[in-house]
Amino acid sequence: MKLLNIWIVCLSSLLLTACGNRQTDEKTVSVTIEPQRYFAEKIAGNKFKINCVVPSGQSPETYDPTPRQMIQIGQSDAYLRIGSIGFEQAWMENIRKNNPHLQIFDLSEGMPMIQEEEDTHEHEDGHHHHHGGSDPHIWTSLAGGKVIAQNTLQAFIALDKENEDYYRRNYDKLLEEINETALTVTGLLEPLRGTAFIIYHPALTYLADEFGLEQLSIEMDGKEPSPAQLKKLVEKAHGQNAKVVFVQMEFDRKNAELIAKETDCRLVRINPLDYNWSKELIHIAQSLANGKSD
Repeated sequence: MKLLNIWIVCLSSLLLTACGNRQTDEKTVSVTIEPQRYFAEKIAGNKFKINCVVPSGQSPETYDPTPRQMIQIGQSDAYLRIGSIGFEQAWMENIRKNNPHLQIFDLSEGMPMIQEEEDTHEHEDGHHHHHGGSDPHIWTSLAGGKVIAQNTLQAFIALDKENEDYYRRNYDKLLEEINETALTVTGLLEPLRGTAFIIYHPALTYLADEFGLEQLSIEMDGKEPSPAQLKKLVEKAHGQNAKVVFVQMEFDRKNAELIAKETDCRLVRINPLDYNWSKELIHIAQSLANGKSD
């Protein structure tokens, strides 16, 4: 049934595209998540429209696109993938096969990847989401931001060589912003080396690695923790003097609230998938620095 639905979506996309012309000649690039749109719009300026597939508030680990979104992807000139997040693992092969014109760029190229623990299981939606291999959350770090910006620049140059100077100027402005963000974040996190924080879904792996922090995840291999795992997490948090429990907007707060109470930590809501990459990264760093709640 799931395979049939995929073919129906793809067929609908092809038929609707064939039966009507685009309303404008505007060039479009699709991306998976909102932080990518931030980088892409900074560099593309007014030369491309940026279409983000996974809406705000939805998890890119398990999100399924709508038929309308499949059409929008098919009408794009290129797709900038973040690397290997759940949505891309489940859908990129079909997107590639059904849109042979689509140029696909991997924004994780050149990024030293951190490996996840191996665990593969099938969800009720029929998708196999892989918890193992490379951690995909590269955008939640300073180094990752620079890699994404550089790869985004190269993608737009490849798509539109004629306007290379324009993209390079925009990239230089973006790089200044990234460097300013790095100064602020570094000032906040350098004194915290060796400490730990708790988070529901382990989305800050690269940021923790950059600053010698330990990320203690409530979610275990994409699943709710057992009572024994929760007990072990609480003990570890006490031992490492954790001060903050992060919870993301797309996940249930119940276990995070329980852990915060048991560890006497402040519960802070964050959104690593926020469009404003710079603002959110500073918010996360500030929250770690002072344990301040929303």
